[in-house]
Amino acid sequence: MMAYLSRGSALALILSCAANGALADLAAQDVWSDWRGYLSAAGYQITASESMSGGTLTVSDLSMALQMPEDQGTVSILLDRLEFTENGDGTVNVVMPARMPLTFDVTDGTDQVTAVIGLTQTGAAMVVSGAPDDMTYNYTAARIAVALDTLTVEGDLLPPEVLRMTASLSNVISSTRMRLTDMRNYEQDMKAADVSYDMAFDDPESEDAATFRGSMQKLGFEGSGTMPLQMDATDLPQMLKAGFGFDGTFTYAAGNGDMSGTGDGEAFAVTSTSEGGMASVAMDAAHLAYEVSQNQSRITMETAELPFPIAIAMQKAAFALDIPVASSEAQQPFAFGLTIADFTMPEQLWGIFDPGAILPRDPATIIVDLSGKVRLLADLLDPAIAETIEGSDTPPGELHALTINALRVSAAGAELTGSGDFTFDNSDMESFDGIPAPSGTASLALSGANGLIDRLIQMGLMSDEDATGARMMMSMVAVPGDGPDTLNSEIVINDQGQILANGQRLK
Repeated sequence: MMAYLSRGSALALILSCAANGALADLAAQDVWSDWRGYLSAAGYQITASESMSGGTLTVSDLSMALQMPEDQGTVSILLDRLEFTENGDGTVNVVMPARMPLTFDVTDGTDQVTAVIGLTQTGAAMVVSGAPDDMTYNYTAARIAVALDTLTVEGDLLPPEVLRMTASLSNVISSTRMRLTDMRNYEQDMKAADVSYDMAFDDPESEDAATFRGSMQKLGFEGSGTMPLQMDATDLPQMLKAGFGFDGTFTYAAGNGDMSGTGDGEAFAVTSTSEGGMASVAMDAAHLAYEVSQNQSRITMETAELPFPIAIAMQKAAFALDIPVASSEAQQPFAFGLTIADFTMPEQLWGIFDPGAILPRDPATIIVDLSGKVRLLADLLDPAIAETIEGSDTPPGELHALTINALRVSAAGAELTGSGDFTFDNSDMESFDGIPAPSGTASLALSGANGLIDRLIQMGLMSDEDATGARMMMSMVAVPGDGPDTLNSEIVINDQGQILANGQRLK
C-alpha cells in the first residue's frame, strides 16, 4: 500500500495546491509543464491535446493512466478540458471541470473489477503564482465530493444497492508550494469545515448488509515531502534510495460515526463519537512512523447476543510506532507507544462477572512508552527480502537497547508503574535461552495488589492456595513501600547474567 502513496496522491496534491512564495512572472505553459512533470514522475502515462489562444492554454482530451504493481490493474483519469489562463500580473488561473471521472480497473485474484468514481467540485478556484521552479498554488472550493458511479465485476454491472460510497469536504482552503531543485520538494496545508461519508453494501448472495455513516469537523492537514524528478513509482525501495519521502499529519476537532447491519444472520449497531484527534504518517529511506490518537471516545454497541447495549468510553486512545526500514551496520532508533486512558464500561457488563460489585469500578488505564536501538540485517520494504524473511527462522534484525520510558497499568483498584533501561549482547545467545543477554535496571512500583487478591478470593476467582503463591512471589521480588499495600522493586540484570531483586540474587 505504501508504494501507491506517491502516485495515488497526485490528483489530491493538485486539488489541494497553494503556498506563499515570492511573485514572479508565470506563463500558462509553465504551470502545465509542472503538472505534467509531477504526474509523470508519480507514474502516470499522459496523453493530451494542447492549444494556445491569447493568454489561455487549453489542454483537452487529457488521459492519465497509472499501472499498478504486479499486474493488478490500472487507474485512469479522463478530463475533457483544462484551462490555464494568464492573468497579466504574473499569476495563472487554472479552470478544471466541475466533474472528473476516475476509472479503476483492478484484477482481484481471478476477478476483473472496474469501478468508476466521480469527483465533483463546487465553487472551485485555483490561482498559481511564483516562478517556474518555485510555484505556489492557492485553491478553494465550497465543496469537493467523490461518489461511486458504477461497479462492474467480470463484465456484469452491479445494481447500485450492492455498494454505495460517497464522501465530501466542505469549505476547503488549501495551499501547496512546489520547488524544483535536484528533487521536487513540496509543502502542503489544507483546512476544511467538515468531511462526511456515507457507505453501504448489500451482499446479493447472503443476508449480510451494512451501512456506515459519519463525519469529522474542522479537518486540517499539514505535510511536506520530496520526490525524485525521475523514478519508477512501482519500485518503492529504489524510490526511497533516490530520496523519496513524506511527512503528513491530519487533525480534526470532533467526529461521529454510525454503523448498522446484519452479519451471519444477526443484527448489530455501533455508534461512536470523539472530541478530536490526529493521524500522522512519515516515511523516508531511514524509517517509517505512524501515530494516531483520539480524545474522549465513546462507543455504544448493540448485538443480538446481549440483551442490553454496551457503552464504553476512553479519555484518550493512542498508538505510535517508529521503526527503521533499511539495513545498516549501525544501530538505528525505534519507538513504540500505546495509551488507553480512563477506560470505563457500563454496570451491566461489570455485573456479568462481578454481580456483587466487589471490584472497584475505577477507570482503567494502560500506558506503554518504549524506545531503543536495533540493527537491521535486511531491507524490510524490499518485497524479495520480505519473502525470504517470512520463510526463515533468522530474525531480520538485532535488538541492542531498550528503554522503558513509562509503564502504567491501572485497573480494579491496583496499579503497576515502572521504568527501565537495558542493553543486549547479541554475541551471547546462551545465557538467556536463545535471546540476546540483557543487562540493566528496571524500577517497579505496585499498589493495591493484596487488596485485589482478597477481592478475587471473595469472588471465587482465586483459591487461597493460589493467593498464597502469588503473595510469596511478590515478597521474593519486592519490598514494602511507604504507603499501605504498596510494593517497590528494583530488578537488576548485570553483565555476568545475574538477576537481582532489591539486591537479592534470583539467578
